[in-house]
Amino acid sequence: MATSNHTTTLPFVTRRRLFGTAIAVVGLQRNAFARNDLKKGQPEDPAVEVWRKWHAAHQQTERLCRQQQGLERKLAETVGFPCATIRLRDGRSVTLHSLSAIDDVLDLGPEDEATRAKAEGDFAAHQARWDAADREIGYSTTLRAERDAADRVEDLLEALSKTPAVSLAGVAAKLEAALTEGEVYEDGAEFPWPQIRSALDDVIRIGQRLVPE
Repeated sequence: MATSNHTTTLPFVTRRRLFGTAIAVVGLQRNAFARNDLKKGQPEDPAVEVWRKWHAAHQQTERLCRQQQGLERKLAETVGFPCATIRLRDGRSVTLHSLSAIDDVLDLGPEDEATRAKAEGDFAAHQARWDAADREIGYSTTLRAERDAADRVEDLLEALSKTPAVSLAGVAAKLEAALTEGEVYEDGAEFPWPQIRSALDDVIRIGQRLVPE
């Protein structure tokens, strides 16, 4: 059976580009709803206001995520992740990245005490170098800022879900936020992402039809 053009899913980039337009197209003060259903000058859809705060927090989180990943990569390349290398009784050498891993590999017998002490000392020295470089470039500070921003995103997403929309713009805002936060990868084919993308495309298309210019 042929598929109607009205149900065709827009490409991801096109949909995201049009969404920004949809917010303006179906904004309460400037669209057909403002002219026909609402008094001129009525405040903007509260859902759109929450979405804008969420969107700004989401962008900040992504920016901080990229920044901390870059700083972590720099630390890994210049200092290396804290570790210690020990030689086992069978002659093999293993590199371990935590004190608990050292305890797991070595027996608790007295014959391993010297090996354990050296491994723990090497690990502590490496950790100290990592911490000093971390303080210099601000990796942990950026990581904490990213987590705080992510918490704000989560709070605003919950607030958005509890804020009633009073326009197509508000509906589109909720759908776009759901796609951005929930979709594991762009244009995911598993339920409910195709359905949500389709609904968002419908809202954008209807808004453009109401105000073609």
